[in-house]
Amino acid sequence: MPGSTLEASLKRKRREAPEDSKKRRKSSSPETDETDIDDTEQSRILLLEKSILESKKNYNNIVTLIEILANREENANAAIVAAVALCRVFVRLLAQGNLSKKKDASEKDKTVTRWLRDRLVEYKRSIVAALAEEDTASTALTLSMRVLKAEAEHMHGNAEYYFPGAFLAEIITALIQTVADQNVRNEFVEKFANSYDDLRFYTFKTIREIIIRSNTSLSEESLDNLFNILAAIDRAPTSKDGLENFYVEAPKQKSHSLFSLSQHKKQAQEAWLTFLRLGLTKDQKKKILSIMSTSVAPWFTKPELLMDFLTDCYNSGGSISLLALSGVFYLIQERNLDYPSFYTKLYSLLDADILHSKHRSRFFRLLDTFLASSHLPAVLVASFIKRLSRLALNAPPSAIVAIVPWIYNLMRKHPLCTFMMHRVPRTQEERDELENEGLEDPFVPGEPDPMETGAIDSCLWEIVQLQSHYHPNVATIAKIISEQFTKQFYNLEDFLDHSYGSLLDAEMTKEIKKAPVIEYMIPKRIFYPAESGSGERESLLVELWDFGPQ
Repeated sequence: MPGSTLEASLKRKRREAPEDSKKRRKSSSPETDETDIDDTEQSRILLLEKSILESKKNYNNIVTLIEILANREENANAAIVAAVALCRVFVRLLAQGNLSKKKDASEKDKTVTRWLRDRLVEYKRSIVAALAEEDTASTALTLSMRVLKAEAEHMHGNAEYYFPGAFLAEIITALIQTVADQNVRNEFVEKFANSYDDLRFYTFKTIREIIIRSNTSLSEESLDNLFNILAAIDRAPTSKDGLENFYVEAPKQKSHSLFSLSQHKKQAQEAWLTFLRLGLTKDQKKKILSIMSTSVAPWFTKPELLMDFLTDCYNSGGSISLLALSGVFYLIQERNLDYPSFYTKLYSLLDADILHSKHRSRFFRLLDTFLASSHLPAVLVASFIKRLSRLALNAPPSAIVAIVPWIYNLMRKHPLCTFMMHRVPRTQEERDELENEGLEDPFVPGEPDPMETGAIDSCLWEIVQLQSHYHPNVATIAKIISEQFTKQFYNLEDFLDHSYGSLLDAEMTKEIKKAPVIEYMIPKRIFYPAESGSGERESLLVELWDFGPQ
């Protein structure tokens, strides 16, 4: 408790009064006159700090400073000054070894050491609590990390290396509380976790321990804050030589885990895996999947450990499946993981909803990447072309204008699929059957396996139908399939972000080269019949109205 004085710990009967304390300070510094000292709280705090560093007899002033810090709601400015002063005091005491346990120390010195340690605990508790307050959060973070560094360097005892992980756990626990400001979390990551290799190492380790210790009792907001910290630590080291920037003096033994690249990645991997095993919400899964290939997977030494999470998301359907595509493909392409049913699952995602989804542009970008390889079977590629062509019949115009160029580009990469555009009856028997009975499309839309749909034997009659679409832009762009392929490729980015609004704006702002054909006679009346004997022709609306009652 802040009121626990050093004299009480030493069991002294005499207790020093404030007046005596002032007299001793004046006598110990005869050149300082009381009238020369500013009568402000800041001057008083600085004087208390100075007296503590001058003599052990003034250690009780530490209690006074802690009390000022604890009453920060009454005087926030004084509390900040007291916090800074106490930080300087404890850093100096730690450097002097006054808080280190010594075997040959007397019982009195041991009691003083224990008392100082208790006061340090109180001080750390106060500045950690200040992390939750917007006005003091940044200062409290800086002071906390300064004390952490001093503890690591001067309280290791006989051990060669010591890192105060328990104090770091208190800091991170305070940062993930909902009352903590996002700015201070960003400051922690940018100034410390991303800047120093040892702090990044122990931050990952501490986050994993916090999650395990909480036993899934963390609130949704705390999980979001935890995710923000994990996601922001995205600078994965690429070589062992890069592990040289340490916040605390590095251990002398080069065999220490801090010098091991695999150990650094292992700590990050374990932290992410522990987080992924929590009961995450749909929105939290979306956030993770959106950074999977850029900020999560690079930390994993065993990327196959991500497959369970990605597969579950991939199989859940909807937008989560769409977002999981990138992570799964990254593991297949970059880490050589085998996922035999990838294209089967990708094919199953092609439904009417995907063309109306807000993630449609992202999906087409990914789809263009997944089918870019010229080594894919033409039968497989033809199924995707045919499936999207069929869906285009009921798709919005903004989706169709992206589907047709995508099909064009895909046929340029896979020439065998061009037979789907020029499939005509070859024999007289086929021509007679087409004329008399029509032709049944061999494509099987309900077949889940893209290798068995029969799309390669079909034709793109759907695109021909789109050439008569009501929207002029759609009708125009659909005609490129029936023309010669003189263009190498279309830039898909020019078509992906269209919407009803953008198509309408393009039509409204388009320069008219030829005036449209209109009626040569403008009717004088639209809703009412013409006067008898005027010779005017009745409008279509009037004719329909007269026809209705009959």
